Amino acid sequence: MLCFRNFPRKIRNALFHALRFAFRLVPMREGSRDRLRQWFLQRFSAIRPSAAQGRLPTAGPVRRARIAAGARAIGYRRHRPPVLPSPLPATLVAFYLPQFHAIPENNEWWGEGFTEWRNVGRALPQFEGHCQPRLPGALGYYDLSHPGTMRAQAALAQAYGIGAFCFYFYWFHGKTLLEKPLQQWLSDPSITLSFCLCWANENWSRRWDGRADDILIGQQHGADDDLAFISHIAPYLRDARYLRVDGKPMLLVYRPGLLPDAKATAARWRSWCMENGVGEIFIAYVQSFERPDPQRLGFDAAVEFPPNLAVPIDITASQWLLNHEYSGQVLDWRQLAAEYRDRVAPAYRLFPAVNCGWDNEPRQPGKGRTYLHASPRRYRDWLQHTITSRLRSVPASERLVFINAWNEWAEGAVLEPDSRLGHAWLQATGSALQRSAIAPTVKAATRLCVVIHAWYPEAFGDILDTLGNCGLPLRLVVTTAPEKAASIRAVLESRGLSAEIDIRKNRGRDILPFLHLADRLLDEGEAFVLKLHTKHSPHRQDGARWRTELLDRLVAPQRAPWIFQAFNDDPTLGLVAPEGHIQPLHYYWGANEDNVNHLATRIGIPPPQADTDDFVSGSMFWVRLEALRPLLDAHLDDEAFETEAAQLDGTLAHAIERVFALCVRDQGLQVMDAASICGESASTDQEDYRYADRD
Repeated sequence: MLCFRNFPRKIRNALFHALRFAFRLVPMREGSRDRLRQWFLQRFSAIRPSAAQGRLPTAGPVRRARIAAGARAIGYRRHRPPVLPSPLPATLVAFYLPQFHAIPENNEWWGEGFTEWRNVGRALPQFEGHCQPRLPGALGYYDLSHPGTMRAQAALAQAYGIGAFCFYFYWFHGKTLLEKPLQQWLSDPSITLSFCLCWANENWSRRWDGRADDILIGQQHGADDDLAFISHIAPYLRDARYLRVDGKPMLLVYRPGLLPDAKATAARWRSWCMENGVGEIFIAYVQSFERPDPQRLGFDAAVEFPPNLAVPIDITASQWLLNHEYSGQVLDWRQLAAEYRDRVAPAYRLFPAVNCGWDNEPRQPGKGRTYLHASPRRYRDWLQHTITSRLRSVPASERLVFINAWNEWAEGAVLEPDSRLGHAWLQATGSALQRSAIAPTVKAATRLCVVIHAWYPEAFGDILDTLGNCGLPLRLVVTTAPEKAASIRAVLESRGLSAEIDIRKNRGRDILPFLHLADRLLDEGEAFVLKLHTKHSPHRQDGARWRTELLDRLVAPQRAPWIFQAFNDDPTLGLVAPEGHIQPLHYYWGANEDNVNHLATRIGIPPPQADTDDFVSGSMFWVRLEALRPLLDAHLDDEAFETEAAQLDGTLAHAIERVFALCVRDQGLQVMDAASICGESASTDQEDYRYADRD
């Protein structure tokens, strides 16, 4: 056998890529290709190319949480169960890991009292924007040996539209591990959520990947084991809550390729069930490592299992490392979702699946695999598309969608509430079901939603007076700090106006409060908003003049109705800025260039081209909220914003001000100036911009 580890890295990498290229050229069925790939990698794993190296940080601030992990982020959602459609457009089945209770075997292998929580809590961020550790929220560090835990999980899942849990079942030639939670479920009639089993029929290894290295407990597949296994799980199959397809209890196998003769195993199971009162069963396999036609295995169907068997782009090299020795891999989750959405349906029966994120850093410290840019809203879009497009021609009784996963905390695939986003993943699940049942309709806005950050009461009054003359019905949403709230309310009362007031601590200037509100308003259905703030700039003599100029160009009575109508009429219009205030980035980098480049990587947009890209100076504009998805779906947390110290430049808020237009264009939408929208001429002279000194 070749010892690839002895080859120089460059030769090993070149050999791997050459072999992969040749392998892809060979015509063969998808299932055969998967089987050969696994066979080769099991035996020649050393040929895998070296991991791409991330970027070492430059001198500058440390961009990570330095006080506490798990701070609430933009996009946090409280428990608010949705009104679900009836009937549901699909049955959602979430994979479930029963690893969260102590067992003697884990005590022996990993230390006394081990559960998966130990892995979860030890994780550290390896690069900027790496959200580790990911900590539990409302359910806490639960213990599955307590029956009340599973009752709470089942109730929570049902409240957000999950139709069943698919429990991993660990059977090793007559020995079961982690079965206690399932036994409690079986004996508790108060739990009404459906369930099914997935036999995780691979070895348990110290590497957590089922490979043949350092086996803790192995499988011994054979005819006798087949019969013992099906006999053992028969009480589950007979339960009235067990998930059925075509009236038959559904049994999943995680890796059918490990069975000596899958077709013979299936035949034995079917025969035993018919002879022992279970009746016909429905056998499916999980496409975790292979994709054969299930009929060739004697099975009825297959189940997708993202992120496996997908090849999204590797973005490791663009990450800014916190751990200089990091040897893991960072992939783009958005590419994963797109690849699965675009797959052509095979000729055999296949149940689609979606994924709500992946990061196994807790199990592989310093060398995990992270799928970056997953977000609840993007997961919602994927799930909705799966239900409405991929299940379009499927009979209602067979519309199953699997979700990876309910509680894979150490692999970053979690629907359960967490500390950063709360119930956001569950709310996204319920929203996908709602949108699938009744497609959202695009309605023209009938009143303008204005978001105002109010710090200076006197300037706030000027803004309200200007808005009062704009000629449009308004929805006013105001953000302010606790110490300013009374003064801001007094200004509103003096003018007989009412507004929704969102009080937040003085952090992130007008930017952080706006992002929190934009995230909420987008989910409420607001299409576009006018962003204003009580710009005063006390360090400048012309601060009031700057604010007045911005307001006049955005909200003047002869302009506001034109811009409002333009957003209603043109879905490609993303942002409208005051003319004369769209400035080249490279003119006014100030202390922001490094921060902007880091932020672009964090939110997943291309780095700015300094000689061609621009930004909206002054941070007042009209914007379509969908255009800000890269910023909103990055889920920045409050602790990422510097403590307020009257900084004039170089903060995260200043960097975000410079990427608003970049986000809009990244989403394929237009950035225009207000004069052009209104059919007026606009000065394009950038040399004499009076409100900033050119670098």
